[in-house]
Amino acid sequence: MTQPIQQNTMTEIDRAGYDLIVVGTGPGGATVARDMALRGKKVLILEWGPGAPIRGNVAQGLTELMVPGRSILFTPQGLGLVRGITTGGSSLFYYACAWPVPLELFRRHGVDLTADAAAARAELPIAPLADRMMTPMALRLMAGARDAGLDWRKLDKNMVQDRWKPGHAFGYFGDVHGVKWSARMFVDEAVAYGAVLLNGAQVTRVLSERGCATGVEFVKGGQTRIASAERIVLAAGGIGSPLILRASGIREAGHDFFFDPLFTVCGTMKDLRLQDDEIPMSAGVHLEDEGYMMTDLPFPPLMHTLFSAQVGRLDKLFAYRSTARIMVKWKDALGGRLTDRGGVRKRLTAADKKIARHGFENARRVLRSAGATDIYRTWYLAAHPGGTVKIGHLVDADLKSPIDKLYVCDCSVIPEAWGLPPSLTLVALGKRLARYLAAGWSTGVPTVAALAGPTGAEVLQTQRQSAERVSALRRH
Repeated sequence: MTQPIQQNTMTEIDRAGYDLIVVGTGPGGATVARDMALRGKKVLILEWGPGAPIRGNVAQGLTELMVPGRSILFTPQGLGLVRGITTGGSSLFYYACAWPVPLELFRRHGVDLTADAAAARAELPIAPLADRMMTPMALRLMAGARDAGLDWRKLDKNMVQDRWKPGHAFGYFGDVHGVKWSARMFVDEAVAYGAVLLNGAQVTRVLSERGCATGVEFVKGGQTRIASAERIVLAAGGIGSPLILRASGIREAGHDFFFDPLFTVCGTMKDLRLQDDEIPMSAGVHLEDEGYMMTDLPFPPLMHTLFSAQVGRLDKLFAYRSTARIMVKWKDALGGRLTDRGGVRKRLTAADKKIARHGFENARRVLRSAGATDIYRTWYLAAHPGGTVKIGHLVDADLKSPIDKLYVCDCSVIPEAWGLPPSLTLVALGKRLARYLAAGWSTGVPTVAALAGPTGAEVLQTQRQSAERVSALRRH
């Protein structure tokens, strides 16, 4: 639904002053923009990527998720780090896993997300998959894992399940059916309530005077432009936000981060075939003491072929239908640095590789228990980099940076090594930041009542209002 702003309005943007500029449209930024637009604030959303309609095809995935040097970055060890650059960010391509917000982790750093996590869950269509959506392959892997002694369970999914129909292909490259929630839905709401979305706008730095943010500099169509606002929220992701901060004078950004490495373990099922409507990460287990998680992870055919070729399994290039796949993703050690041009200089440590070996052995055990043969593993990949602008280091508990009126709200602020799907946590952080900004807009000091969070009745009312808004938006 979101449409790029027309070029003839660029002069208006150059001259206009906004209450709030949000840089980036992933879950954190989209939530802040939407919640502030609903509060009547004048919001400008700047997104580096395109905002074309969701087509859900391979071409969209290639151009918005897999462009080397832009959306896929490589480490010195050849590990590929992927990030979606489009309206909605990586959530357009994620696997809709709504992992619970780790409340205790944030409490250790002075951030109470209890109320905002509850509000986010109330507004979003989060639930384990209905039995009718569990495929024979997913059920076989679950049974194999349980036979192997693992507490393998259905995972919470952020999906409008009553829209799903048998045969619906999962939206790996964007969901044309509107089953999978993405941050683009919140952007649609923000625009419907008056926010301005500008695509193809790459923010290069934050402008400030006397230690206070006044606006941003961005490049659009080869021209450098400036937009001003009372407050700025950087939500350009774990790579984008620290680079903007560095260019704005905060040189410490972009060091000692995580990137949640993963690989998949594959086996051949001779008596079972993948269906077109497989849903990835439908069930799994988090082995917290070992530092990793495992889930089922069917891939679309193109990705299966690429991953098999990458590790020399040419005999498996066309064995997509008979391949059972388990993802192993772990909490890597903090370390490394970003270059000023966005290069990723981080290596897997000996500890990382030890966890990986343990995860491989466990995944192989599950596959064998499920009846798979000819088991092999793919090369490393990484997802949702973060910790580059940590809470307690470069932002405070309210996500405020050393530059006054400049805030950060994306994976970069997560203060510890992670290893978990972050989308629900980012929505909760976005809701908390929006409350903080709204409470302090007039006085500059948030009220205690506002920061205490919504009541149960308010959460239910917000849920109903959100459902009505989304329904109305989609009808149009």
